[in-house]
Amino acid sequence: MRSMVTCRRSSCFPSTMAQPPAAPPVVLPSSIGNNIIMNPLQRGNPILESIRNTGKEYGDIIADYQVGRTTGVLFLSLKYHRLHPEYIATRIEKLGISYKLRILLILCDISEHREAIRELTKLCLINNITIIVAFSYVYHHALYSSLMLSRSDEAGHYLATLKQFEHKPPDLIKERVDKDYTSMLRTSLTSISKVNKTDVETLRTSFGSFANISKADSARLQNLPGFGQVKVKNIKNAFEKPFRNNATNSLATLIANETESDSHTHTSKGKEIAMGPPPAPHPRPPRNSSPVWDIELDVTPPHSPVASSAAQKQGEQDNPNWVVDLDTI
Repeated sequence: MRSMVTCRRSSCFPSTMAQPPAAPPVVLPSSIGNNIIMNPLQRGNPILESIRNTGKEYGDIIADYQVGRTTGVLFLSLKYHRLHPEYIATRIEKLGISYKLRILLILCDISEHREAIRELTKLCLINNITIIVAFSYVYHHALYSSLMLSRSDEAGHYLATLKQFEHKPPDLIKERVDKDYTSMLRTSLTSISKVNKTDVETLRTSFGSFANISKADSARLQNLPGFGQVKVKNIKNAFEKPFRNNATNSLATLIANETESDSHTHTSKGKEIAMGPPPAPHPRPPRNSSPVWDIELDVTPPHSPVASSAAQKQGEQDNPNWVVDLDTI
């Protein structure tokens, strides 16, 4: 009876609240697979259409894209970063140490991007994250429409390449150097200017070994086909010229001279201390008085009794006390 009342109440008073939309389906990533695992947050990202030649599936992962067992990629648009600068720091904090190789894939879709990329580079250096920048096609001129199509899938091409080379050894990008004697001889001699592989074969057949080549004189080398004066000079300089050049010798000489001057200075100071303080200098003689110039004579007339009496009268006239006395009388 109570359940019936409950059902009737629920049917009579339906809920007016909007139901939340259904969450997108999440597929747990398989342990071994050839698909790129994508975070459900990336659903609707335009670069998903640019991921080609590899499979894609959504999975419950921390990163935005998982392109390997130990490789995670975070995606960031600079236009979104300008509006929400705290977003990438939060994502990196949640990422923690989940992946051995952590990549931040940046889509440069703004014109003023230098300062933003510089700050993101500092953030990646601190958190041990590799940064990859993909430039958007939006800011190309309309005349270069052919370049627009080639630039639009740059970010997606990076993700596809990372997944395709997941199990490839690093030997593909290493320099291939053979270990046999002929190959090592060819590599060492071709490092000399003007010497090619044909010249190396000529030297090997003529002298037999690297030691004999290094001891050969210039006359024998010039008799070989294809060896001129410049090439012979380069070979002789490679074997006989000292490693220390003139700049190094001059620097060493300068350092030696400075060391010698410093030691001489210290020795002279020690001698001065042993001999005591130097004697005081002799006092200078008194300076003679300056002669009287003619202009001084013109300005200052000689002393005369007439001039002194006139000056005395003028002073009496200027005396205010004397003027007051006249007024009172």
